[in-house]
Amino acid sequence: MFGFTCFIRSLIFMVVMIVATVIWAPISMLFAFLPYNQRYYVTSRWNVFIIWAAKVICGIHYERRGWDNFPDEPAILLAKHQSAWETIFLLMATPRPLVFVFKKEITYIPFFGWAISLLRMIPIDRSKGKDAFAQVVTHGKKRLADGQWIIMFPEGTRIAVGKKGTYKGGGARLAVETNTQVVPIALNSGECWPKNSFIKKPGIVTVSVGKPISSEGKTAPELMLEVEQWIEAEMRVISPQVYQE
Repeated sequence: MFGFTCFIRSLIFMVVMIVATVIWAPISMLFAFLPYNQRYYVTSRWNVFIIWAAKVICGIHYERRGWDNFPDEPAILLAKHQSAWETIFLLMATPRPLVFVFKKEITYIPFFGWAISLLRMIPIDRSKGKDAFAQVVTHGKKRLADGQWIIMFPEGTRIAVGKKGTYKGGGARLAVETNTQVVPIALNSGECWPKNSFIKKPGIVTVSVGKPISSEGKTAPELMLEVEQWIEAEMRVISPQVYQE
């Protein structure tokens, strides 16, 4: 019975999300003339609605820890990545506008891709290797100077609950090259919104923000090791039941 209820709720939520996207994307485009912060605010109302719908329909609540660790200055956020939930939540919940680094193919998605193209994200062509990273640095410097925060997922893709991916150094390299501090973020969204799963489960997603880590005087591998150690240790604090080492 529980499984059937989750299926029905997940189905309703999926329909609601699709309808909201189709409606909100054209509305967002009508506000393209606004100053950036206002345009960002308007576009991110979709995110607010989706997180609310996930709570009301699927029972996915959330709690925030360490929110006062966010600095009032340029920063690069490096977060755990377990599902699509955090990409929606963090964009609307952080104190400053976020800049995501993602593959450019996402901008081709009807409605969703069109709306996100209105924001100052950094789409990259991964096939270009070093040239792609040079593009991230060039655009990243501009975004940080404009007061936005850059967010990257160092494991590169969504990681199953209780697992650890390979932490890649792109975010740390960007921090070192721009002399910017990084903020590690641990979260357990996959317990409610599993990777590649249609079914959404009720529960509480914990989003834990660590203290900023300075990049000054560090190599990218050294910085990334600090980030990895904090995130993985914190994952065992917020989800002890799924780590049995």
